[in-house]
Amino acid sequence: MAIAVIADFSGTLEDYDKTLERLGMTPGGPGAAGGLFHWVSGTEGGSRIVDVWQTREQADAFYQDTIGPITAELGIQPPEMTYYEIHNFQTAGPDA
Repeated sequence: MAIAVIADFSGTLEDYDKTLERLGMTPGGPGAAGGLFHWVSGTEGGSRIVDVWQTREQADAFYQDTIGPITAELGIQPPEMTYYEIHNFQTAGPDA
């Protein structure tokens, strides 16, 4: 079942960009395996990331095994995460 994850970080968008660079990812490029959708925005307290994943197991594995070590090395505190089971999601149509 698809899930949505909201991750609120105290880290800045600059911290996010450093993490993305370490992952070898580029803005607008392909995401992690199992990831269906991703966006990030600055907030008053840091940044917010919203992801949609095919499964919670894929999300947890990516956050723990891939993102966790990089953010720890960069000194970014772990985020406050909220998970939601998705009833439905839609993607861009053929004319998008």
